[in-house]
Amino acid sequence: MKTFKGNAATAVALLVAVCVLSFLSAQSFLAMREPDPVKPSEGFVKRMLSDWFEPLEGTPADTPVYVQDSGVPGGTVMIMGGTHPNEPAGTMTAIIYLERARVTKGKLLVIPFANMTAMGHNSPQEASPQYFHLDVPGGTRWFRYGSRASNPVYQWPDPDIYIHAQSGQQLAGSSKSNLNRAYPGVKDDALTQQVAYAVIQLLREEKVDLAFDLHEASPEYPVVNAIVAHDRAMELAAMVSMELEMGGVPMRLEPSPVNFRGLSHREWGDNTDTMAILMESGNPSQGRLRGRTDEALVLTGEDKAYLKAAELGRLFIPYEGDQPLDLRTARHVEAIKLFVEMLGDVKEGGAVEVENIPSYEEMIESGIGAFLLPLSDDRFDGK
Repeated sequence: MKTFKGNAATAVALLVAVCVLSFLSAQSFLAMREPDPVKPSEGFVKRMLSDWFEPLEGTPADTPVYVQDSGVPGGTVMIMGGTHPNEPAGTMTAIIYLERARVTKGKLLVIPFANMTAMGHNSPQEASPQYFHLDVPGGTRWFRYGSRASNPVYQWPDPDIYIHAQSGQQLAGSSKSNLNRAYPGVKDDALTQQVAYAVIQLLREEKVDLAFDLHEASPEYPVVNAIVAHDRAMELAAMVSMELEMGGVPMRLEPSPVNFRGLSHREWGDNTDTMAILMESGNPSQGRLRGRTDEALVLTGEDKAYLKAAELGRLFIPYEGDQPLDLRTARHVEAIKLFVEMLGDVKEGGAVEVENIPSYEEMIESGIGAFLLPLSDDRFDGK
């Protein structure tokens, strides 16, 4: 009888422990759905992607679009991060432009969190961190790490085979939850396809001259530290690539593959008048060779396996033991600065002028956190 009572007490204790752990895990998971706070610089007006495609309104996929119009005639540029939230240099680049930019000619649009539902969860079985943090003047900023794919809570199940609607191209079923396989989008399909459709409507209606989709890739992937340009953008991209090379920031130039459908650099250019650019920086936390995938790896890129791979000549980026987020973000920020400065040279009436963006050297020396604003975030008070 005593043994039975002892077993029952142990079972009850374990049940209570499981319930407590489940509750705490659920709270942590649900907190990821809270948008990262940002503080746009003066002149930005907040709109929502649903302004260009009304059915997104009220859905978890609707996302902020920040617009700064100088009032001086010129071109229009769009910067988009967060297509794949677990490629954080893209998101951080968009946020730096959002919190720093002063537009003196033309118009700038910034979408920091393109796939909002992908921001709110982690990829299963990847053991990724939920958040990473940056030290900023007067405090600390926390950012969600997110996933490559849309949240399955809102879009499930993926098909066995994903068929790109416009081309009939067949891809792995998981590609249906990948925003960068969804363009030009389908207005009455899953949320990912609707977001893609809305972005295309924005590019058309705002007459965007130059548009960036910002990414990261694994160091062993051939298209890394690269600019991928649509045919219409190749002249400008070549000019920027040469200027970066002369400035000590090598960025290889790749043409957008004509037969690889659904990607921003192809479909934005084919379906709108914009010059479409996708950029990739080298991120060890994206690769298959990596070790422990924690916040330190995201921030520093330090990984013994990648150091060994570099010694064996297996990587497509220079790697001497690290590849920090500061460097990866600085590459994107610097490249965009040059694109914007040269836009008026290749498009009559398309000049855009943006001030107050830090230089590549400043970001490498001080870190990108030095150029972000301190914000309170109750999710991490006391941590």
